[in-house]
Amino acid sequence: MEEFVKQFPAGFVWGAATASYQVEGAWNEDGKGENVWDHFSHQPYHIANGENGDVACDHYHRMKEDVELMSWLGLNSYRFSISWARVLPQGVGKVNEKGLDFYDRLVDALLDQGIAPNATLHHWDFPQALSEQGGWANRDMTDWFVEYAEVMFRRLGDRVSYWATHNEPKVVAMAGYLDGAFPPGRASVNEALLATHHLNLAHGKAVQAYRAGAYSGKIGIVLDIQNFEPATDSEADVLAAQRMSELNTNLFLDPILLGKYPAYILDWLGDQVPQLPQDDMPVIAAPIDFLGMNYYFTAKVEHSTNGLLKSHSENFSADGWGFTKFGWGIDPQGMAKGLHLLRDKYGNLPVMVTENGTPAQDAPDADGFVNDMARIRYLREHIAVVGDCIRSGCNVQGYYIWSLMDNFEWTSGYTPRFGIIRVEPGTLKRVPKRSAHWYRNVIAENKVCL
Repeated sequence: MEEFVKQFPAGFVWGAATASYQVEGAWNEDGKGENVWDHFSHQPYHIANGENGDVACDHYHRMKEDVELMSWLGLNSYRFSISWARVLPQGVGKVNEKGLDFYDRLVDALLDQGIAPNATLHHWDFPQALSEQGGWANRDMTDWFVEYAEVMFRRLGDRVSYWATHNEPKVVAMAGYLDGAFPPGRASVNEALLATHHLNLAHGKAVQAYRAGAYSGKIGIVLDIQNFEPATDSEADVLAAQRMSELNTNLFLDPILLGKYPAYILDWLGDQVPQLPQDDMPVIAAPIDFLGMNYYFTAKVEHSTNGLLKSHSENFSADGWGFTKFGWGIDPQGMAKGLHLLRDKYGNLPVMVTENGTPAQDAPDADGFVNDMARIRYLREHIAVVGDCIRSGCNVQGYYIWSLMDNFEWTSGYTPRFGIIRVEPGTLKRVPKRSAHWYRNVIAENKVCL
């Protein structure tokens, strides 16, 4: 049966990921300021079932217990994000020492267990005070972000192994400023493109600040690289898929790694595109040490007469796989196509798969145990694809499950449960699912068996 064992290289990084707003809770404790998700979720009709992240998983108070679970799993690395408003309540100016101390203690607790910290500066929850000054549509945001980044670098830069500037900035720009589904709830093509550029520029400026500090870790960015394919070979569908890919991926990937924006989508959007100073491009393209890739789905795209992109996409499921609770089609080979793209078009820089996972029907038994075989099957096949991509020359250096634990899933509330550790509603008791025991074995043996 040896041909069904996927062995991973020595030193491969096995991790799990969370995000501050989704797990921390303590939304107004110890001097923390309001962030855009606090503000957004406290308004009616924005979140399923009227839920919010006020308590979430209460990780702020249960951090030591959670790190012990990470140690039990055998994680090599833990990917978390920092709540900007917990550290700088107004976004700039006076530092909240109690907030900063939480991340100090978290990093030390991880290192005590031999777990490499992987910190994301911005996973969507930026300060409400800055949003009220225009947020990412305001160019000043790029300097405010660097001020915040430098606070974190100075405090944790001697101990954090990996830094990411942003997580999925596309979601902030497009869901926050184009669709209005996420905070700050704007709906403007012009503002969405300004936000895109300023997110990219803030990233580049923060990378430069990190280099200036001569810190010993590595810095990059995390982008969602989903797989968009034309529904047919027709020219109309091929171009529709290109528009979808460029708006969702290449508006970030190309300037950061190639030093230029994709021309087709900007030409398509025409006079809605703001003036983007060319002097910013070398800053945006400041060399990074790794790229974080989040992958969840493949979509088939066809030309449509409706909407901004004149495109319609349908989630695609590979034979025998079906769809997740979110309606995302399961397609492990879609991740391979993304990794091959990074290898062939973008210079094969070091890549971490920083998020990959699935919500499942996690019905616990009488003891609270979840026998989540569907999640194990999903993870096993995607991890096997990562192994195959490494053998084909892709420079993949790590894999992080989304997520360590069930958490607040943005506008969907608490119903989608992505965790390999169950968080019981009400008590917040942590119970490892079957997938956690399975992943623990994968890490210990540095291989996955099909």
